[in-house]
Amino acid sequence: MADNFDYDVVVIGAGPGGYVAAIRAAQLGLKTACVESRETLGGTCLNVGCIPSKALLHASELFHEASSGAMEKFGVKVKGAELDLDAMHAEKDKAVGELTGGVEFLFKKNKVTWIKGHAGFTGPNSVEVDGQSVTAKDIIIATGSSVAPLPGVEVDNDGGIIVDSTGALNLPAVPKHLVVIGGGVIGLELGSVWGRLGAKITVVEYLDQILPGMDGGVRKEAAKIFKKQGFGLKMSTKVTGVSVKDKKAIVSVEPAKGGDTEIIEADAVLVCIGRRPNTDALNLEAAGLKTNGRGQVEMDHRMQTSVPSIWAIGDVAPGLMLAHRAEDEGIAVAENIAGQTGIVNHDIIPGVVYTHPEIASVGKTEEELKEAGIDYKVGNFPFMANSRAKTNRDTDGFVKILADAETDRLLGAHIISSLAGTLIAQIAQAMEFGTTSEDIAYTCHAHPTHSEAVKEAAMAVLGKPIHM
Repeated sequence: MADNFDYDVVVIGAGPGGYVAAIRAAQLGLKTACVESRETLGGTCLNVGCIPSKALLHASELFHEASSGAMEKFGVKVKGAELDLDAMHAEKDKAVGELTGGVEFLFKKNKVTWIKGHAGFTGPNSVEVDGQSVTAKDIIIATGSSVAPLPGVEVDNDGGIIVDSTGALNLPAVPKHLVVIGGGVIGLELGSVWGRLGAKITVVEYLDQILPGMDGGVRKEAAKIFKKQGFGLKMSTKVTGVSVKDKKAIVSVEPAKGGDTEIIEADAVLVCIGRRPNTDALNLEAAGLKTNGRGQVEMDHRMQTSVPSIWAIGDVAPGLMLAHRAEDEGIAVAENIAGQTGIVNHDIIPGVVYTHPEIASVGKTEEELKEAGIDYKVGNFPFMANSRAKTNRDTDGFVKILADAETDRLLGAHIISSLAGTLIAQIAQAMEFGTTSEDIAYTCHAHPTHSEAVKEAAMAVLGKPIHM
């Protein structure tokens, strides 16, 4: 143990980044502890984020298929399908318990010490956890993020009327009308859950399109699909107030650029305008650190902060707020601390919206390429022309591939499809190895599969798709 520290590495936070960093550090022979205040490990993702929301998305899709008559065209007739919301919640909670328990098992297997409590810095090599002093040669900040509040709107998850993403996972009944404030990923996913279960969904978004930051063509097509599914989309609209009266939510909105106020009455309101890093309670000043204008801890390409003994990963640091980004950084930071070379290519991190169809992206958007003045080629292929999608009557969406006009090297890809989250992995891996669109176009893809649309989009970049 160097310099008589309690540990080689202390990780603050046991979310996807933190618990992965702790396990990898222990695997590399470093005496490791992880500080976590929740009663279970896994952070927001496993407890109240990625995992429970995907459990509800899957369950609600099954209910929708059984109750809507969607399967009758395939000769499957279901009569009298009923919703048991308590059973749905129970299955969601079971999945959460299995996965959080799995992380605890991995901590024990790899001899990671779980220190329960809240950590605050007392120096560059020390933290205090609920009165207990803990020292380490290196400390990793992996405290994640929490729901960003909407000024003037008070969230009451227990009341079940004005809720955030955590409360929306546990609504005791299906609201007749749910207003979603924010047209981003989380709002559209949770709106999809309750919409499939019977709620009327109205999305209020300040910008002129949903899914901020995604490729423009994807945003427009996604809006058409959600409208077809019954979503009400109020774009370029700001919320000026939310109140509760007689167990109903009263939402005041007006045009983003000013205009007449409109009142929307709803049974529940989901406030979903983004997330903010959890840095306030860390006492960073005691360690010689400051946050940037967004409350984040700045780090370099190695995930090291301006204080050499302190590292930062995941949502608490600048970059995409995605669990898999944090996981990759967790592995890399542990390897860097151990004297190895840990690298994360932040230009190639896929993102997925788990609605139906799914929406996935990796790399640059057309808008970003235009702004950067990069000359590029585009290949598009619709799932309407894909044999497997056509057979499954699942033809919404397309594959869009962007490649450098001179070198043909892949610059980005954007997919709308029921399997978009799976399909994007091929392109992310191809980009990691510097592949061209021609490489994908001349790689044999199994038939009939959705993946053939990726091949055809690559062929379209070259100007020679076969089935379009």
